[in-house]
Amino acid sequence: MSLYRNTVWLLKGLQEYTKGGYEAAARSFSEADLEVAVSGRSFIITGANSGIGKAAACEIAKRGGTVHLVCRNEDRAKEARKDVVEQSKNENVHVHLVDMSNPRKVWEFASGFSQNHNLHVLINNAGCMVNQRELTEDDLEKNFATNTLGTYILTTALIPTLKKSENPRVITVSSGGMLVQKLNVEDLQFEKGSFDGTMAYAQNKRQQVIMTEQWAAQHKEVHFSSMHPGWADTPAVRSSMPDFYAKMKNKLRTEAQGADTVVWLAISDTASRQPSGLFFQDRKAVSTHLPLASSRTSPAEDQKLMSELEELAVKFKS
Repeated sequence: MSLYRNTVWLLKGLQEYTKGGYEAAARSFSEADLEVAVSGRSFIITGANSGIGKAAACEIAKRGGTVHLVCRNEDRAKEARKDVVEQSKNENVHVHLVDMSNPRKVWEFASGFSQNHNLHVLINNAGCMVNQRELTEDDLEKNFATNTLGTYILTTALIPTLKKSENPRVITVSSGGMLVQKLNVEDLQFEKGSFDGTMAYAQNKRQQVIMTEQWAAQHKEVHFSSMHPGWADTPAVRSSMPDFYAKMKNKLRTEAQGADTVVWLAISDTASRQPSGLFFQDRKAVSTHLPLASSRTSPAEDQKLMSELEELAVKFKS
């Protein structure tokens, strides 16, 4: 990562990604955008047992949506469901246990879900930041398996189901951290050089943004978007980035502030009128590159990412 990119990003983050950044942006929000009833619409939210995923689930359930929480840990998932039902007074909240780092399980879940349910909106929120290079049982690097391949398989597998619905959408929770990374399609699983979990995560988040752009070009019937929630005070930030949390805890957004743009993209009419494939921050489409940062890739590199993911994904499809 270049020092220039890092410095520009940090200055931008301190101004825009904090609680103060959210409050400044929120002055221009239209409250009417979220005054929407979504009963009869079905939403999948991955990584929904805490943080931004759970906050988004609550807001969508409050507006009558049928919410499918996709979680890894059964106890925490049941606890989350109980909280969401209590806060929303909506019983249409369902738990599905899936480890997003296990590609076979992701395929199985998507296949079973498609047979038994309809789907209007998929929110790819699950993510991890493992700070040491760790391999899954399938010999996949853990961050890549969860953040990139899991997201790719789930979305690809559910696109046919989404296409049967009215006004279908896919929202992927990326991160502004991806601005410091240029896609490295030659080393998707960080096998070369020293391993840095924060940079691996940022690379995965860049991959998600490119996947979103590619899907938008391929599937015109579905509205795709990616977004940055800002720096929010979530359990994941506390456990994965303790030094960052210690320095920034008084400036971090609430979980609800981090989830605001997710909910806006998932339910508002205004969002669905935006072009498909864009990257959002605080309800606005923003650039996916810092000025003069040399982080752009060629169409051939973007296409190579999709081809490699497809090749890997097919290996695990039973």
